[in-house]
Amino acid sequence: MATKKQKRTRMPAGWGPPPKRIRLHIENVREMDMVYKITEDRYAAAAARHKTLARRIDVTVAEDAKGFDKAIADADILVGWRFNRENLAERAPNLKWIHMTGAGIEHVLPFDWLPAGTVLTNNRGVHRPKAQQFTMTALLMLNERIPALVTEQYKAKWTRIYATAIEGKTALIIGVGMMGDAAARAARQLGLKTIGVRRSGTPNRYIDEMHTPDRLAELLPRADFVLVNAPLTDETEGMIGRAELELMQPSAGLINMGRARVVDYKALATKLRKREISGAVLDVFDPEPLPKTSPLWKVPNLIMTPHVSSDDDDNYGPLTADLVFENIGRWVAGKVLKNVVDRTLQY
Repeated sequence: MATKKQKRTRMPAGWGPPPKRIRLHIENVREMDMVYKITEDRYAAAAARHKTLARRIDVTVAEDAKGFDKAIADADILVGWRFNRENLAERAPNLKWIHMTGAGIEHVLPFDWLPAGTVLTNNRGVHRPKAQQFTMTALLMLNERIPALVTEQYKAKWTRIYATAIEGKTALIIGVGMMGDAAARAARQLGLKTIGVRRSGTPNRYIDEMHTPDRLAELLPRADFVLVNAPLTDETEGMIGRAELELMQPSAGLINMGRARVVDYKALATKLRKREISGAVLDVFDPEPLPKTSPLWKVPNLIMTPHVSSDDDDNYGPLTADLVFENIGRWVAGKVLKNVVDRTLQY
């Protein structure tokens, strides 16, 4: 019997070798920041790094193109983030593969729009180097009580809040995919003990103890730092709710670099106001941008960053282009693509 992992990476029936000339269309979103875009210049630079493959690719690059239907009519591959998904099978009959330029893909759920024979991949792994760096920063900020010190600064109060060395403390990492792997690496570099929670329970070399989500209640009281990296799915939404937050030590801190709706922010805000959790660093919100009217702006002991933790200003676009080329190479070689999204698991 095939394992869940094997099912998640299997190509659909009818998936065969690519045509001699591969049609690739890249659709950027105009109002998104440049960091996320694969521009013509960035594509050309990537093509120079992958010369042999590039010779058999016919590419079009556009930004919210009015001619989108014409561009995808004969496309084998579509790279993008937001595009018209209606009747896609009819409008793009040759489409074999869609690559999403982000990791979280909840904005395209459910997958009823995805043609039956079309593979969907995402950007898992592109974030890893920057995510590791940010995780280390966030862990050190929480350990040094920076959220609380900043709160006192805004009050113009000289409040001395002392901290201890971070080495030997415990980080609980919820969601040990590629970003969770980066978080575990960062934690290990700081001398932390690492406990992981993942659906499969599969070990990770940077995790000292790996558990499945059903063990979460007994793990939360052990953590000095809780790092949330889980994707947003039907199973993970609300995973860290009021009851789970109650299990955390008052001295513990929380970091969310995954998705906002995995954590109950209203309950978290209450815990922070009551000083029942030491501090939090949040990088993801719902909605985004966070409205000016949100009460989160005034929550004490909280540092918020506007969804920038894992997006490398110089390298995100080029790394995305390289990932696309790598997968084209895998297709040519008859190999399974990297980062294939499982329609059932939603990631």
